[in-house]
Amino acid sequence: MRRRSFLQAGITAAALFPSAVLAAPKSVPSGGLQIQWLGHSCFLFTSKEGRLLVNPFRPGGCTAGYRKPSVNTDLVLLSSRLLDEGALDVVKGNPRVLYQPGVYTVDKFSKLQGIRTLHDRREGKQFGENVAWHWQQGGLDIVHLGGIASEPNDEAKILIGKPDILFVPIGGGAKSFDAEMAHATIESIQPRMVIPTYYKTTAADSECSIDSLEPFLKLFKRDAIQTLKSSTMTIQAGALPKERQVEVFAYNFASKVPVQ
Repeated sequence: MRRRSFLQAGITAAALFPSAVLAAPKSVPSGGLQIQWLGHSCFLFTSKEGRLLVNPFRPGGCTAGYRKPSVNTDLVLLSSRLLDEGALDVVKGNPRVLYQPGVYTVDKFSKLQGIRTLHDRREGKQFGENVAWHWQQGGLDIVHLGGIASEPNDEAKILIGKPDILFVPIGGGAKSFDAEMAHATIESIQPRMVIPTYYKTTAADSECSIDSLEPFLKLFKRDAIQTLKSSTMTIQAGALPKERQVEVFAYNFASKVPVQ
């Protein structure tokens, strides 16, 4: 309980893992938002406000073939403390860390909203709470649903609102929406852009039991899906698609260069 309260107060990753070394800050886009997929449900967001990392993981199981997301960042948001989305020991530097529901302001990041949802379909009795995150960055309204597995209640739906960009898990299993649940939630929330997370790729080992991307994509018209050629995209606030679009990131599994 003591450790939990320290994290909630904004303790840094270096305080929990003293071996972490501070690194020089990276350059940021002059405008808009850069989004980089680091595997599974882990993304790095870079803008004039700074660098924000969501759900760092320790490679293993469904993430075995991804590179460790050891990045320089200013702020870390966790959906839970499970190792596939809450592995602080892989994070570089001395970022602030948030992982409980509530409203926060951290440096230039304001209106950060952690939203209590469930990480299983057994009223939280199996995997406990999942924290969905809602924030503004680079002039865009963003929601990352983390590892949500049950439909959000009415209060959570109000807090989620109608974001510009929605990150939604689709792989099913015990800890996530499946494709149909994800699609129903998208129809309810009505985001302009959808980025699927938490699905099976060639990174997975033989024990991984979540679904691949295909069952989810089959629920959308082909012209609503854009397959990117890299793991990074930059978007301006005024350049959102007029019609809902699903963005699918690529990941270079052949690269041996560590994520920075």
